[in-house]
Amino acid sequence: MFKVESKLGREKLGLETGELAKQANGSVKVTYGDTVLIVTSVVANEVNEDKDFFPLTVEYQERFYAAGRIPGGFFRREGKLSEREILSSRLIDRPLRPLFPEGFLNEVQIVATVVSVDDNLPDVLGIIGASASLYISDIPFTTPVGAVRIGRINQEFIINPTQQQKEESELDIIVAGTKDAVIMLEAGANQVDEKVILEAIDFAQPHIQQIIELQEELRKKAGKARMSFSPPVIEEEIARQVRELAINSIKEAVFIEDKLSRNEKINQTTTDTINRLISVFPDKEKQIRAVIETILTEIIRKSILKEGKRPDGRDLTTIRPIGCQVGVLPRTHGSALFSRGQTQGLVVTTLGTIDDEQMLDNIEGKKFKQFMLHYNFPPFSVGEIKPMRGPGRRETGHGALAERSLLSVIPPKEKFSYTIRVVSDILESNGSTSMASVCGGTLSLMDAGVPIVAPMAGISIGLIKEDDQFALLTDITGLEDGYGDMDFKVAGTKNGICGIQLDIKIAGISREIIAATFEAAKQARLYILAEMEKAIAEPKTEISEYAPKIVTITIPTDKIRDVIGQGGKVIKNIIATTGAKVNVVDDGTVTIAGPDKESTEQALDMIEYIIADAEVGKTYQGKVMRITSFGAFVEILPGKEGLVHISQLADYHVKNVEDVLSEGDEILVKVIGIDEHNRISLSKKAVSKT
Repeated sequence: MFKVESKLGREKLGLETGELAKQANGSVKVTYGDTVLIVTSVVANEVNEDKDFFPLTVEYQERFYAAGRIPGGFFRREGKLSEREILSSRLIDRPLRPLFPEGFLNEVQIVATVVSVDDNLPDVLGIIGASASLYISDIPFTTPVGAVRIGRINQEFIINPTQQQKEESELDIIVAGTKDAVIMLEAGANQVDEKVILEAIDFAQPHIQQIIELQEELRKKAGKARMSFSPPVIEEEIARQVRELAINSIKEAVFIEDKLSRNEKINQTTTDTINRLISVFPDKEKQIRAVIETILTEIIRKSILKEGKRPDGRDLTTIRPIGCQVGVLPRTHGSALFSRGQTQGLVVTTLGTIDDEQMLDNIEGKKFKQFMLHYNFPPFSVGEIKPMRGPGRRETGHGALAERSLLSVIPPKEKFSYTIRVVSDILESNGSTSMASVCGGTLSLMDAGVPIVAPMAGISIGLIKEDDQFALLTDITGLEDGYGDMDFKVAGTKNGICGIQLDIKIAGISREIIAATFEAAKQARLYILAEMEKAIAEPKTEISEYAPKIVTITIPTDKIRDVIGQGGKVIKNIIATTGAKVNVVDDGTVTIAGPDKESTEQALDMIEYIIADAEVGKTYQGKVMRITSFGAFVEILPGKEGLVHISQLADYHVKNVEDVLSEGDEILVKVIGIDEHNRISLSKKAVSKT
């Protein structure tokens, strides 16, 4: 067994190999405090000839036993990956994928299993463990990656904050990088200035280098010899003839503005070229296609980098035409249609009650979500036919990015007690549908009357980089994403950043590029927000007539039992009488949700009547509960009785109480006094005089 460790923040980070999962190509146990992961890497011995892309899969899984818990549900065992596990799998994949050698097509699978957990978050440790397991293995992965989570509380940065610190932090950013460059960013923030984000990245760099040095130390002790790998070679004669036949047609195709027409032209050129050459070069179709891809890459990148000309004719900073509409669906609570060029999203907001909150059951325990955003990407949005089998990892990831961004402007439950679900249905896709979901989500929320803190917009910035020369592309299309080096998504308000996701295809980017990207994204964001404000400038003051009507009040905790009643009798009567849902929590918060305003107000009146205290000088309709020789006890409020002394029954002498009252009589009485023991004195005579 070989082990290395180093102090990282408040805990020691340990990497260990040689004892566990020894049949994997690479296996590392990662420890940080009492959080422990086992991360393995396995490679296929042969290339799958049916695949023309690098088949890397990452499976991050959390065992409930890690936190001493038994899973819920009928089967009482872990099932398919949860949303959080899928997002963590993507988080591990993204910084590692660009660092495999070009042309390596052997299937690789990384499995990260959380086997023990304390208050240290395990997802970032999954990146470290995956990098270490690859780096010490025989897999051709030669550039280790470090990753840290950075928080910010009271204007101070924190390395790898705990779960509680993460919830208190105004910033949650994961920075992954090599020794000299950033390779992945993932962030949620509370309208944080770009300058602060850059400072957080700078703060992360020495810690990333420390983690990489730890992996290098482990490889010196336990590293395996690399497997042999030679990238596929294209025959010179094939390359020459393909270029001769196809280059002019491809140049024409690249600069067709319409996506579908452009794709059709490229596909037709590819087919014609293969048909012309396949008889000369039998069984070489993959090489012919590879040359066409190379030509496409060269034309697109050279045009952008050398001439500042993009395939659709725009310059580097121009945003495609934007369209914003709200209230596009008649019966939904809020709806919007947002388009940017050939990217279009229909985004709908639904308001629900506390019963509609989503319960999350994971190793940390059960939690409830008040705000949800779900993203759908049907195949027709790109003119394709595919089976529709529910959301995949892509849909989950894009939805989570938009949700995390918008969450920062969702009002707290105390101010807006509705459960909120936003659904983004992508109707057309040509670049950055997740940021279209942020823009459409903002419009839809405002149309629904959700009092968001501030409107939000999002944009994606691309990159073409050759040696020391680079060009940033504002509002990238799918073609520019596919043949470019970066997809840098930034969402935020006028006041600052709320969400970041950086994916790159090269071995890292510099601070200079990151800073320039933030500035380009800010200018684009402000422009889009101005366009959105033309459709709706602020949230509607009233919610839809079709949404439930919710009122939240706080009652004294000692009144809770009065509202609920013995065996729930009182609250059940309120619900049955009004048709409203009533929810009471232990801190005295009462939420009333009715199908209309009348039912909600009726339930509120009933509750306020139940919890009300008697007031001196106020008249009440009371019920005679019992009679004594000196007066009558009258219930004026639920559970609250007062005494009408015999002298206060009438403005004449009453000899016997029974001469005036009987048990069960309903009478008007006035409160004339409340003593230090909260005993209430009532008068029937005082009401008669008034």
